[in-house]
Amino acid sequence: MTTTTLDVKGLSCPLPVLRANKAMKEMIPGDVLEILATDPDSPADFEVFCESTGNELLGVEDSGGGFVIQIRKAG
Repeated sequence: MTTTTLDVKGLSCPLPVLRANKAMKEMIPGDVLEILATDPDSPADFEVFCESTGNELLGVEDSGGGFVIQIRKAG
């Protein structure tokens, strides 16, 4: 399992989700994408993203001024 970090701080919806979707396409099942985001809508956006793609939302952490969101690629 590999963890990849994607920094989308400063970007607004839908760019964080679009960039994450592109990154996930290059990953293999079981890999984790860690997303660093500042958009206040990101937690809800990535919850919907995971529901629609079948990927697993592992967690959302408020990092004080932003979010750390972890998603596991579905197999």
